Amino acid sequence: MPERDSDNSMKRKRRSRRRSLSWLLYVALLSANAGAASAQSASQGAQDTKPSMEIYGFTMLDMGHDFTQIHPDWFDTLRVTKLPSFEDEFGEDNNTFAGVRQSRLGVRSTTPTELGDLKTTFEFELFGTGVDSGQTTFRLRHAWGELGQFGAGQYWSPFTDPDVFPNSLEYWGPTGLAWYRNVQFRWTPVTAEHHSLIFALERPGASGDQGVYADRIELQNIRARFPAPDFTAAYKMPRDWGYARVAGQVRWIKWDDVLVDRFGLSGSATGWGGNLSTNLKAGSNDVIRGAFVVGEGIQNSMNDSPVDIGIQNNLRNAVTPIVGKPLPMTALSVFLDHSWSARFSTAVGYSRQDIDNTDGQAAIAFKSGQYALANLLYTPVPNAMVGGELQWGRRTNFSDGFSSDGLKLQFSFKYNFSYKLGG
Repeated sequence: MPERDSDNSMKRKRRSRRRSLSWLLYVALLSANAGAASAQSASQGAQDTKPSMEIYGFTMLDMGHDFTQIHPDWFDTLRVTKLPSFEDEFGEDNNTFAGVRQSRLGVRSTTPTELGDLKTTFEFELFGTGVDSGQTTFRLRHAWGELGQFGAGQYWSPFTDPDVFPNSLEYWGPTGLAWYRNVQFRWTPVTAEHHSLIFALERPGASGDQGVYADRIELQNIRARFPAPDFTAAYKMPRDWGYARVAGQVRWIKWDDVLVDRFGLSGSATGWGGNLSTNLKAGSNDVIRGAFVVGEGIQNSMNDSPVDIGIQNNLRNAVTPIVGKPLPMTALSVFLDHSWSARFSTAVGYSRQDIDNTDGQAAIAFKSGQYALANLLYTPVPNAMVGGELQWGRRTNFSDGFSSDGLKLQFSFKYNFSYKLGG
């Protein structure tokens, strides 16, 4: 009897295994058929849609008058960080400017594939920055490609919301906006009518202020290091009234003291930030664009902000008498875009940022900036625009009580073009 029971048990196990294998085979066949159908559908869609390419851009003349003064490399902007940090730093007031540096050219394409549309964007302008500041020269804006949920290249950081920038003439824009195009690898797992979600790994970067110790030899041998990419994410919720968006950023910053002496000045910091932004439809002719940013050590992700790390005194420690500290900051921007008619429109608004300086920074270090503008734009025909704009800004220093104002009047002429092939 025990042997017969054992045989029956083994037979039941074999039948159970056969049934399990049958179910696995059945599920595999169903999955294969579904995958084949999906691939066939995608392939059919790719065959039905043709590749397309669009060449687009605009030419733009900016001409105006600066009633005050600003760093000469930024003559046609109102960057509050470039306003004087002491009396007559850049000479006398009143300067007339003109240029075509905002002019832009781009190419974007769409190529159907079995995995969805392959999209690319390559775009540049003539506004020199960095070592080319003040020059009319080529500057890369976007070099981007995406397929399905994944994208790579240089594009808007997820921490940035491009839709909160006002319809203004001045190139650089509000001081209180997170505004950054960066090299990144991006994943967009959710793209739906009422919400979207983005994650990205971005090229890291940050800058430091050596403050009142800038002339010390010991600080000339500090080397920045970034052990990991910046991590950013954004969630957007579109609705009939506009949208709400929240974005976040985390970064790891290190610096190494490579000088062999009695001091040990190496250190590290964590930068973090949050960006709440929105567009509100206040009637059929008005859009309110707003943003609020808070964080520490994220200044290089802002539109117009100085350094990420400041010097903090630590004089009780003979080996490490100074340390680096991520600078806390808050910023806001609120603008109204109003349409008077089909041809006339106005943008008006205000923006600011405030930084909590460290005690090792110089008295003339940037502490806060304010920015405001109002304009009137006229579109006589599609793709052509002319307008005038009054711009104001203020820079306030850290601890010497000095502040300086900027005041500009600008007129611009803009001509758009676009030509599409295929599709």
